[in-house]
Amino acid sequence: MPVAPGELRQPMSFGFNTDVRIGEQVFHVQTEDRGPSHPVIDTTVYQNGRVLHRRSLNYSEFSTSFPANPEELSRRVEQQHRQVIEDLRAGSLVEEIAAAVTPAGPEETICVQLLNPQSWLFAGNVLLEVQVLRRADQQPRAGARVEAAIQGALQEIVHAATSDEQGRVLLRFPLPPLGKGELALVIVARDGGAEDHLRFTMRSKPTAPSDSGDNE
Repeated sequence: MPVAPGELRQPMSFGFNTDVRIGEQVFHVQTEDRGPSHPVIDTTVYQNGRVLHRRSLNYSEFSTSFPANPEELSRRVEQQHRQVIEDLRAGSLVEEIAAAVTPAGPEETICVQLLNPQSWLFAGNVLLEVQVLRRADQQPRAGARVEAAIQGALQEIVHAATSDEQGRVLLRFPLPPLGKGELALVIVARDGGAEDHLRFTMRSKPTAPSDSGDNE
């Protein structure tokens, strides 16, 4: 099914964001060009802050003149964005989304929480107090790998640590130089086959993340 005209909302720096309603469900589709230092067109489908599908195109294999052609790059970003939306509406991603939403078993399901959402950024430094829990009984999950990054920074650096016996992780790092496009704090927790994501949209002048961003 073709995407309706005017449906795309285009932020700065070759990117698109679209809310797609299918029945009672709303999905957020984001596509962006990572820039010349990381030549990838990346499309992600979110629901309630959780990543359900990701599609990436590395354009470094194209001619060296391609990244310098902004019109062609913008066209390819939009083309990939529209294709993912069409696949979502056509039902092509149903099985993948179902697998992301419904893991193999309740004991394997985890959830990640940011414990200091109002104070994680201070004086140009990031301090994340994160906890990983088993979703079934809300008990701490030790040994989970937690990664955090500022999406949209000029250089996306992933910071990682392992949760302790209380399921907690403390991540500290300086706020990286920020790009001009949409910015977001992304936190990912993994434990075996279980995985959970949080994504909080940041304002142009960074403040504490808010659930009013991409979390539906």
